[in-house]
Amino acid sequence: MEELIRIMSEIKPDVDFETATTLIDDDLIDSLDIISIVSEVNDVFDVEIDVNDLLPENFNSAEALFELITKLQNE
Repeated sequence: MEELIRIMSEIKPDVDFETATTLIDDDLIDSLDIISIVSEVNDVFDVEIDVNDLLPENFNSAEALFELITKLQNE
């Protein structure tokens, strides 16, 4: 989880990813941020987040994204 927070913070340093739970809902990250995050996550965590995973609920918090990563790693 720490690595994910680091990745997200490098892309959007002004957001507190450790506590935020409404990243999409409150427009704290936008589609370009998501593309950057997905690219880094795919490389670092050796997963493939595809178009079917690009749902707001998967990106509203770092915790939700980490759950998606864990699920993809276990498949």
